[in-house]
Amino acid sequence: MEKVIINSYEDFEKLVGQQIGVSDYVELSQERINMFADATLDHQWIHVDTERAKTESHFKTTIAHGYLTLSMLPHLWNQIIEVNNLKMMVNYGMEQMKFGQAVLSGQSVRLFTIEIKDQPKKALEGIAVFLYYFN
Repeated sequence: MEKVIINSYEDFEKLVGQQIGVSDYVELSQERINMFADATLDHQWIHVDTERAKTESHFKTTIAHGYLTLSMLPHLWNQIIEVNNLKMMVNYGMEQMKFGQAVLSGQSVRLFTIEIKDQPKKALEGIAVFLYYFN
C-alpha cells in the first residue's frame, strides 16, 4: 500500500472514517525487550528472565512490555502516513488504550490500520484523533 500524504487540514477531513493503511512488521526480540527494560528500569522477570519465564509463566517465554509495543507507533506510523506543513507533531495523549494480548518475545507486531476519527474539534484547530489496531 502506498504511503498517504497529508498536506493540509482539508486532507485530514477527507480521510475521516477511512482506514488509511498497514505497516510492515517489526520484531520484538528479546534483545529489544532487554534494551527497553534498561531504558525504563522495568526489569520485571516476565520481560527479562528467559529461564524463569520458561517454567513459571503460562506463556512459557518472556513477553514484551506493553509500553514497548506502544512505543513502536511512531516508527510504524511513518510507514503509513506522512504529514507535511506542520511546525511540529506531538502526542497529545491517549484515551481508552488497552493491551488486548501479550506479545511474546520474538513475535512481530504491525500497525494494522490507522483510522481518523470524527470529533467535536475540527482538524483546523490542530487536533486529529486516530484509532490504532495492532496485530
